[in-house]
Amino acid sequence: MTTQHQAATQRDRAALSRRGFLAGAGAAAGAFTFGFSFPLPGPALAQAAASEVNAWVVIRPDESVVIRIARAEMGQGALTGLAQLVAEELDCDWDKVGFELVSPGENRRRASVWRDLSTGGSRSIRGSHDYLRTGGATARAMLVQAAAESWGVKPEQCTVSKGVISHAASGRSTTYGAVAGAASRVPPPTEVKLKDPKDWIIAGQPLKRIDTRDKLDGSLVYGMDLTLPGMLVAVPKACPVHGGKLKSFDAAAVSGMRGVKHVLKVDDETVAVVADTFWRAKTALDALPITWDEGPSASVSSETIAQMLHEGLTADTPYIGNRAGDAKGVLSRAARVIEADYSFPYQNHAPMEVLSATVRWTPERCDAWGPTQVADAALDAVAQAAGLPPEACEVHVMRIGGSFGRRLQTDYLRIATLIAKQVPGTPVKMMWTREEDMAQGRFHPVTQCRLRAALDDKGNVEALHMRISGQSIVAYAWPARMTANGDPFVFQGLVPAGAEMAIGYTFPNVLIDHAMRNPHIRPGAWRGVNLNQNAVYLECFIDELAHAAGEDPLAFRRRLMANHPQHLAVLEAAARGIGWETKPAQGIHRGLAQVMGFGSYVAAAAEVSVASGKLKIHRIVAATDPGHVVNPQQVEAQVTGSFVYGLSAMLYGECTVKNGRIEQSNFDTYNVMRLDEMPQVEVIVMPSGGFWGGVGEPTIAVAAPAVLNAVFAATGKRVRHLPLKNVDLGTS
Repeated sequence: MTTQHQAATQRDRAALSRRGFLAGAGAAAGAFTFGFSFPLPGPALAQAAASEVNAWVVIRPDESVVIRIARAEMGQGALTGLAQLVAEELDCDWDKVGFELVSPGENRRRASVWRDLSTGGSRSIRGSHDYLRTGGATARAMLVQAAAESWGVKPEQCTVSKGVISHAASGRSTTYGAVAGAASRVPPPTEVKLKDPKDWIIAGQPLKRIDTRDKLDGSLVYGMDLTLPGMLVAVPKACPVHGGKLKSFDAAAVSGMRGVKHVLKVDDETVAVVADTFWRAKTALDALPITWDEGPSASVSSETIAQMLHEGLTADTPYIGNRAGDAKGVLSRAARVIEADYSFPYQNHAPMEVLSATVRWTPERCDAWGPTQVADAALDAVAQAAGLPPEACEVHVMRIGGSFGRRLQTDYLRIATLIAKQVPGTPVKMMWTREEDMAQGRFHPVTQCRLRAALDDKGNVEALHMRISGQSIVAYAWPARMTANGDPFVFQGLVPAGAEMAIGYTFPNVLIDHAMRNPHIRPGAWRGVNLNQNAVYLECFIDELAHAAGEDPLAFRRRLMANHPQHLAVLEAAARGIGWETKPAQGIHRGLAQVMGFGSYVAAAAEVSVASGKLKIHRIVAATDPGHVVNPQQVEAQVTGSFVYGLSAMLYGECTVKNGRIEQSNFDTYNVMRLDEMPQVEVIVMPSGGFWGGVGEPTIAVAAPAVLNAVFAATGKRVRHLPLKNVDLGTS
């Protein structure tokens, strides 16, 4: 554990002092309900007869346990893993566990007892495991204390199993449900001892998810499905050129259409039609005459953006992510230099659930219902747009039908609130069309990369210079996070050892820098963020160097990774799984890749064939070491799912720009891989302990480079520019 991590852990534990728990349990006396403020099918909410033991645990008389979840659930399974951590220390019956989602307003009213409500960067579990486990252990201690006091015995003389408290000496036992009310009045202990992971019986196990039933029976209400009494539906449209303005629109042309209630200017670049149904609002919006002031960016194209980025490959830059020795000097004197240019395109999040939110505004109160990855920021965005203080607003957090980083931004909540503010007292559901969702995305940033390496006569890498030229997410979305070295996200997977995105190779001379070039297209954190392209750039170039040195790609990497045993361990595991040391079947070719991202070490080995220019990905073996594993089945599912996402991007993912706007408007022009294209994925989960890494994003990054290196082995063609749909793999 690093010193930095130890300090963070100590701060987390300090925040869970007796005082913190008392603040969190202020409304505990029997009845406490929050979350959705109207009847909805979905997770069972804590009801009046239930007792809140502390902020994380509510127990009903029927022995069911409600665990409060402060992170967003968007299919990644975090909700179940988080509940497992609490339940493990609580020693309750997993079959009786349910959940409740925390709202940002309630969190603030209770002194932020649930801490961070944001979900991103594969941090749901690794960023909250310590205080969640402490919350469960503290609730257990309070429940045992209540039982012990009723029996007149010492708490340490009692044992717990599946929510049943026993005192062996007297033969007495009771249940959590029976003592929960009394436990809620017990002062929380100042310290609790957490279990050693080797003793886990709930955490660490492949237990069933607790958020599946309502998905299977259709009762789950996503944001775009929500219906409220008297609700209207708004469909907005903004200038298709980012940064452009709304010049004018002719409301009279559509105001008489069936169901249309309002035609509104939302802000300087957006107009919306409000009607009694989505289809009527959309139909009127399609017919609405709109004039845009598209501004100077209307002439921008993919070609002009590429030219801008290409210039950055040789420009001076102050932004350095990794430097050791004198890479430029060694390269200038080297007898043999290998050089290659790579590029990575814009990509859209394209979640199945388009962006939506429902808002009801009055001069005194504003309520919003919708899915978000950043509940606290969402509340602030709603309050600002509503013109009300945050304490007069609430965001009722809903489950998410896909996000992949798109709902880290709050623009859609702001738009929904601005619309509802013009229809006071009426709930208005704002829904984007698929086309608007595609046009107004926050796109995976476009980049180019030039890599230069010096090889000596024995094939050793004497120096490496990696220049990235391209867009900064941080400069656009979170400018306050810019540092003296620019956007720290740009260098994911490339920074020196000791960081959560550390490079896995040692070079005597290395320089990795960034020339920031920001086109007008708005960038955002797309699942895996910059680790994706950085892994393609570095892992494919390492493969190039291995072939230039006349060496096996695995053996070549081993030499460079001697000082990086955890990186090497997952690479070796993936190589063994694919049978790297054995000859593949006729026509089958293999490739490797490894990276560290989001605190985890990951690697992949792929088997492919290429016949008549057509690629077939047969098999991928993926190895991951996230330190600790809370639910092995969920880790396997996430790793497998990440390859669907990563391979889709490699094969098809590309957003192009023409006349200043994104050309792809739906899935007919923005393709994803089909079932018959999906390879067999074998997942090796190899937790080494001692740290907590992420799961949902890291293995996306090794999907493309492992396959691309196998494609080279099959064809002799080096693919340096994605997606593959633009590449002719036929033999020349």
